[in-house]
Amino acid sequence: MRHVRAHAAWIVVLVALVAAWHAWVRLRGVPQYVLPAPTDVARTLWDERGPLASAAGVTAREMLAGFALALAFGLAAAIALHASPTMRRAVYPLVVASQAVPVVVFAPVLAFWLGFGLLPKLAVIALVSFFSIVVTTTAGFATVDPDLIKLMRTFDAPRRRTFWHVELPTALPGVFTGVKIAVAVSVIGAVFAEWNGSNSGLGYVILQSLPQLLAARGVAAVVILSVFAIALFSALAVAERLAVPWAYGGGEERAR
Repeated sequence: MRHVRAHAAWIVVLVALVAAWHAWVRLRGVPQYVLPAPTDVARTLWDERGPLASAAGVTAREMLAGFALALAFGLAAAIALHASPTMRRAVYPLVVASQAVPVVVFAPVLAFWLGFGLLPKLAVIALVSFFSIVVTTTAGFATVDPDLIKLMRTFDAPRRRTFWHVELPTALPGVFTGVKIAVAVSVIGAVFAEWNGSNSGLGYVILQSLPQLLAARGVAAVVILSVFAIALFSALAVAERLAVPWAYGGGEERAR
């Protein structure tokens, strides 16, 4: 029942925000090319459902592929940093520094280096999503109880068994936190990637709509991106509950 109320709460807030948006546009007489009303956006979603669905399919494939790359390399990097304190001291500051370069700067550079195909888009999405996975996973490994490590050594457990049975389960909440953040960031990365030498995808739809004063179509593309991100975030939240049920069980006990 508590979960139902939690879901109902954000739906109520969403409805209130949409209603306020609609009232502002209608009462202030805001031109559609400046800010379309929700009804205009809904009409565009229906009238242009074919082209928007096609563009959404392109963006979804790029986003999922780039996200998979970020997940693979992010987990591998976090495990390597955890296993080697020397590497962590040498490499971790560089990982942090890499985030100081805005995506709008290196996206055109990657397109110049790698061409205008799929590869530079995947690289942009993976690069912007990589950081959160590395940071939260590394932080998750840092929360491992040293006494558990000592206990495993006492039983002469191999390093691999200690990792799989103690360190990784402890780090999983941090892994999922980073992955859920990366989902939202990968949406932004996909849009920026499609703004550089692309002729398809929702990012391209947004880029083409604004100069043509087709704001309703641009906002419709943003709505689709938001729905896609929420769907992926929700799926990851369900997967997290299945993978680390003890984390949620412990939280419920403390709440009581």
